[in-house]
Amino acid sequence: MSYRLYVRPVAPLADLRQNPEAQLFSWALLDASGDTQARGTADTRETIEHTLAQNALDNVLLVGLLPGEEALFCVADIPAKQSRFIHQALPFAVEEQIAQDIDSVHLALGRRSEAGYRVAAIDEERMDQWVALFTGWDHSRLDAIYPDASLLPVTEGGWSICLDGETALLMNEREEWFSMQSANLAIFAKTLALPPTEDVVAEVPVALYGSEDDFSFQQAVIGELKAEGRIAVRQETLEVTPLELLAHSLHHHLSHPINLCQGSFSPSSGKSSAFKPWKPLIAVAAVWFGIQVAMEVGMGIYHEQEADKLKEQAMGIYREAFPGDRRTHSGNVRRVIAGQLRTAGAEGPELDFITLMKYTGQEYSELPGTNSVQFNSVNFSRSRGELIVDVRADSYDRLSALRNGLSNQGLEAQIGSVVNESDGARGRLTVSGG
Repeated sequence: MSYRLYVRPVAPLADLRQNPEAQLFSWALLDASGDTQARGTADTRETIEHTLAQNALDNVLLVGLLPGEEALFCVADIPAKQSRFIHQALPFAVEEQIAQDIDSVHLALGRRSEAGYRVAAIDEERMDQWVALFTGWDHSRLDAIYPDASLLPVTEGGWSICLDGETALLMNEREEWFSMQSANLAIFAKTLALPPTEDVVAEVPVALYGSEDDFSFQQAVIGELKAEGRIAVRQETLEVTPLELLAHSLHHHLSHPINLCQGSFSPSSGKSSAFKPWKPLIAVAAVWFGIQVAMEVGMGIYHEQEADKLKEQAMGIYREAFPGDRRTHSGNVRRVIAGQLRTAGAEGPELDFITLMKYTGQEYSELPGTNSVQFNSVNFSRSRGELIVDVRADSYDRLSALRNGLSNQGLEAQIGSVVNESDGARGRLTVSGG
């Protein structure tokens, strides 16, 4: 019977570079039918491995879930259909949606939607640390790594939200995921009330998952969500852990998450070990060495010719898009396309609401003493690509720190209409793509 081990780090996260063994995990072991055979909420790696050993399980497929904010959702509009050309064009198609050097980002390709290919982007060094954390476990082997929020069941025409203590995981109908503090859901209510498409609808359905304790603790927030007239909240009380909900959704294909283990981070197939029993035949194969050399020379010439044909095909696609350019050739086409894309985006990227809200929330959570900073209202201008936040703090220095943090992320952040009061300062924070 095939088993899958779902493992999700528990906050606070340990230092993955210096002290990964201190990390605790929430985990669930599912059999081939999707039933949970064992679970834990805050266990060490050794405890989980010991459980597998006690049940005489080996070669269990390990599925790692990392925090949703670690990976950014992007859309790549690429007209090509061949896998090779898609992967070649992918960095250029999403470069303007990412606020860091594209060469330092790992891109994972998902399925194609009406808007284009779904893409998950994560810092390459950070991805290397996550792979190291989930690799080398006894009695199991790494099969996939997903952003946790991307496994939520899809709610047609609306949103899916899972309360997990102080964190809320969110995903909309287009399967764009992110996470935020549960207490901030009320601020996000007006955005939830907007339909995910241009269609006019009376209500936007929201599936809200959580335990009875979560619903009781967040009762005030849930009440504010329900008070928004255009939101139809359907509460789903969980009798299992949030991790088991995500595992159930993946097992029954209720969502289409993007596996980050692609390209250089793809798990090793281990095929080399299959040749070990055939080592004695190497001596016999040596007799045919001379013939093999001749065949290799012939195949080399053949592959060189095929490579030339592929270059011509690539240039054919380029000339269809740029018929007037006769100076570009296969040797410099990448550099030319990069320059054209940068020229086309000279006015700066216009990021969507979810991306701007993600970066703003991230910088807010990293402020010392976040209780002294309050968001009074959040608005988004799609035409200008701007997120406007009315914010209040106990001092102007905290407002300035929030603005500087966003600027360091490569975004354009400004504070206007500042009013100094006896108990602090308030102003209007405007964030755009830069």
